[in-house]
Amino acid sequence: MSASALILIDIQNDFCPEGALAVTDGDAIVPPINRLLDSPGRSGFGKVVATADWHPLGHVSFASTHEGKKVYDRIETNGIAQNLWPDHCVAGTTGADFHPALDIDRADLILRKGTSLHLDSYSAFFENDGKTPTGLHGYLQTCGIDTVFLSGLALDWCVFFSALDALALGYKTTILQDLCRPVDQPAGFSDKRIGELRTKGVLVSSSESLI
Repeated sequence: MSASALILIDIQNDFCPEGALAVTDGDAIVPPINRLLDSPGRSGFGKVVATADWHPLGHVSFASTHEGKKVYDRIETNGIAQNLWPDHCVAGTTGADFHPALDIDRADLILRKGTSLHLDSYSAFFENDGKTPTGLHGYLQTCGIDTVFLSGLALDWCVFFSALDALALGYKTTILQDLCRPVDQPAGFSDKRIGELRTKGVLVSSSESLI
């Protein structure tokens, strides 16, 4: 386990209940994550990384940025498909802060993504152009990490794309499903995503197996 990392993805106020882009029961994953982090030796993780969306005002992912467009529309910008969302996780705002109950002091690295005005970032590893690195891969390689466990928000978006990229980069990749929550719109979308991940070789497990 010393060669493994726990990646906590976007556990921020705006993705939790009452946030700008709230995931149902998003805050419910915080207590079990804290218990995992508080278990002997942090359950043996070599590193703990927490990612955060950190968008500038007028970010490309905001529906409000695009005249005549509305939330959940899908457009193409600079040759990249872009889903449009409510304004969320604006850098320096309370919405962009980690959930206050999350024991963020246990993280070895806090990595902010989606910081470029014209480029969104779902994955913890690459911006949405698929080639601009966030720096996470380099960090994990320097630390001798070859296995990653993923948790966070939302399962069918940022966790999903992070898992695909981790697998493509050669990491043994496991999603801790009980430490994630999906958007699941339309209903059944999350199950479809999980099925795709399993088919590609991502393991889907529970945090109970680590404590």
